[in-house]
Amino acid sequence: MFPFSKNKPQFFLASEKEQIVNAIRQAEKTTSGEIRLFVESRCRFMDALDRAAEVFFHLKMDLTEDRNGVLVYIAMRDRQIAIFGDENIHKRLGASFWQTEVEQMMEKFQGEHIVDGIVQCMADIGQALHKEFPFEPGHDKNELPDDIVFGH
Repeated sequence: MFPFSKNKPQFFLASEKEQIVNAIRQAEKTTSGEIRLFVESRCRFMDALDRAAEVFFHLKMDLTEDRNGVLVYIAMRDRQIAIFGDENIHKRLGASFWQTEVEQMMEKFQGEHIVDGIVQCMADIGQALHKEFPFEPGHDKNELPDDIVFGH
């Protein structure tokens, strides 16, 4: 069984959720790429990147046409972050890009600027996706929901 919560944890205020979702939408405007955010309390018994991969495939993010989906994973209480990019975007950007984004978010989180860190990460990923997978009018569509997915 995959742990999704029917009662979404209150990690963010309503205005912060809106700000994050708007950042995802803005990031996706100029690319065929897809970005999702998954937030849960803890990442126990596994590496955060392994958990991000598990969530990525469970959310069927690997089914995008161009294989250019990106999942930003956050375990709030454990203060763990990982970014998992599908094969086509990962081949183009490499692990160092994702690691740099994680480090930048961690810096913001340590300063208690969590939402700012997430919003900046979404913007950075959107720019990278735009460079590698620019939006094609008439062809591209939003393949995945832009909402925040909450686990336990």
